[in-house]
Amino acid sequence: MQHRFSTHIQEKFSFLLQQKVILAISGGVDSVVLAHLLAQNNVEVALAHCNFRLRGKESKADEEFVEKLADELNFPVYVQHFDTQKFAEEHSLSIQMAARDLRYAWFDELCNQLGYSYILTAHHANDSWETFLINFTRGTGFSGLTGIPENNDRTYRPLLPFSREEIVSYAQDNNIEWREDSSNQSNKYLRNKIRNEIYPLLKEENSNLMNSFLKTQEHLQQSEALLEDYITILFSKIVTETQFGYHLSITELKKTPNTKAVIYQLLKDFGFTEWEDVYQLIEAQSGKRVYSKTHQLVKDRDILILQEISESSSKTLEINYLEDIDFNLGKLKQNKVSQMKEFDKNVAYFPLELLKFPLQLRKWKSGDYFYPFGMKGKKKISDYLINEKIPVTEKENIWVLCNENDIIWIVNHRTNEKYRIKPTQTILKFTLTT
Repeated sequence: MQHRFSTHIQEKFSFLLQQKVILAISGGVDSVVLAHLLAQNNVEVALAHCNFRLRGKESKADEEFVEKLADELNFPVYVQHFDTQKFAEEHSLSIQMAARDLRYAWFDELCNQLGYSYILTAHHANDSWETFLINFTRGTGFSGLTGIPENNDRTYRPLLPFSREEIVSYAQDNNIEWREDSSNQSNKYLRNKIRNEIYPLLKEENSNLMNSFLKTQEHLQQSEALLEDYITILFSKIVTETQFGYHLSITELKKTPNTKAVIYQLLKDFGFTEWEDVYQLIEAQSGKRVYSKTHQLVKDRDILILQEISESSSKTLEINYLEDIDFNLGKLKQNKVSQMKEFDKNVAYFPLELLKFPLQLRKWKSGDYFYPFGMKGKKKISDYLINEKIPVTEKENIWVLCNENDIIWIVNHRTNEKYRIKPTQTILKFTLTT
């Protein structure tokens, strides 16, 4: 294994040989063997150990073991204690997810503060296979079937080509000691159940199970890469980026074989879960929409509009006298003028005497109304936007300027008749610049 690992490092991770790296180490056989292999390849390593305070004396013994190992290998060591239970309760997370968030946040902090370039973890082929099965049982796309990735950002996993059996055998052959986590024997968690019950059964059927999986994984990764290339080619035909989000051409989507699969690949990174609702938007009426936690997808005639759900959509911005303000349409400027000279949709004039500062700037909402300039009577903004044939794309990003309870300007569209300038009034000019 030592020779295979050295070759693997030279071929795929040679950059590690010139950098300072952090190894996430628990004291278990996987991370301990990786520490020894890195030492033999002269990688400049610091050990980082998390004490999650979940197993009492056992956790303390793990910590002491890692400190002793660091001394033996002449590696710097960093240890962090966490109140994992409290963090999980405060953030409504499972213990596993809480531990994951805590350790990776700390690893990043170590890198940033102490000048380490990469984080190494000791995930191996069996871990990747377990991830494959977990994703498979829950339902997933191609990416979920390719197992654990070789790297995420600055986190790398150099043991992925090696099985747990190889790692344990290497440790035994070289008299390497390690710590056993007693919680790994509990089948409370799905991953442990797969490891302790399902894996032995399948290993009986195929003694070469991990090699078979690694070959399958390679085929899946190649197929995923091919699919990504195909989607990249389709992207320019189907998707257009605009000021208000991305437009997906329904006409082009319908021309494409396997339309649902293409839609999934184009939108899979935006948090959608109700995929049948997404697919049905193709034939839905205009205005129909589907939400994820971060985005919305809106049907507007022959396009699907993908937009980020902005936090500012629910915020009201206050504007003081002669104060400029930046928002997502641009910058709104004020200045006093003696007469109205410039007439454009991005310019509005109001009598200063009628304005009560601070004014309010916000997104329009259902039920809003105003008195359109040049017209008699009030009108709902929703009706005004329909009459003006404002596309759904723009409706989602319409802002209104308010003076107390009055909407005095639909920004970039029309002002309020009640605020028409009269002779002798002081004029305040508003200009939107982009």
